[in-house]
Amino acid sequence: MSIVNELAKMIDHSLLHPTMTDEDLRKGCEIARKYDVASVCIKPYAVPLAVGILKGSNVLVGTVIGFPQGNSTIEIKVAETDRACQDGATEIDMVINIGKALQEDWDYLKREIEAVCNTTHAYGAILKVIFENDYLPADKYKIKLCKICSELEVDFVKTSTGYGFVKGADGKYSYQGATHPDLKLMREHAARQVQVKAAGGVRSLDDILAVKELGVTRVGATATIAILEEAMERFEGKTKRESPREDTSGY
Repeated sequence: MSIVNELAKMIDHSLLHPTMTDEDLRKGCEIARKYDVASVCIKPYAVPLAVGILKGSNVLVGTVIGFPQGNSTIEIKVAETDRACQDGATEIDMVINIGKALQEDWDYLKREIEAVCNTTHAYGAILKVIFENDYLPADKYKIKLCKICSELEVDFVKTSTGYGFVKGADGKYSYQGATHPDLKLMREHAARQVQVKAAGGVRSLDDILAVKELGVTRVGATATIAILEEAMERFEGKTKRESPREDTSGY
């Protein structure tokens, strides 16, 4: 496998922005197919659309559960997961109940993650658990979540939704997303078989190469074309092509 192919198979092409229309989602799936990425991460209602477009390709279909704030009940998260898998999703990215993490209600979070994990694995799908690190003010929360996810044998721990904006003292909202210290921490404290996904702020070839060096095996990205076109130019000597405009908001 070439380095370009290897990088492509690290990318979950994100199609989650709330303004995306069905036509945007179709185009996004075609981009994912063209560049042979790992998966699309698409809005739940559009899973059947993505399954149809990507049939016969090596691109998997993933979706999100409790997205983006994680506030649904455990029962609703399980129902969402069940429906998504019935519709053909083979990858599930769930958002934890962030308030429960902040109050250190680890029993609740273990029940929540276990319930979604069991449903996901019953369909032979994989589970990525989103911590939303921007909302977690200390490493102890992330470390504990890594330990819970390791005990439950989830497939990935994931930094962010890409939409976890924190209100600053000036009233403006911003987020950091996948920071290198957090990725190092998660890789260190998650079991070896639990992979790490970086989401939020991986927007260039240098970004993806840097997180790869930290042990990250998947990234959520909207700048897929830019990343892989630059990789082809740098590693294969190919000239960048005129490409469709990408949505670079979120992730």
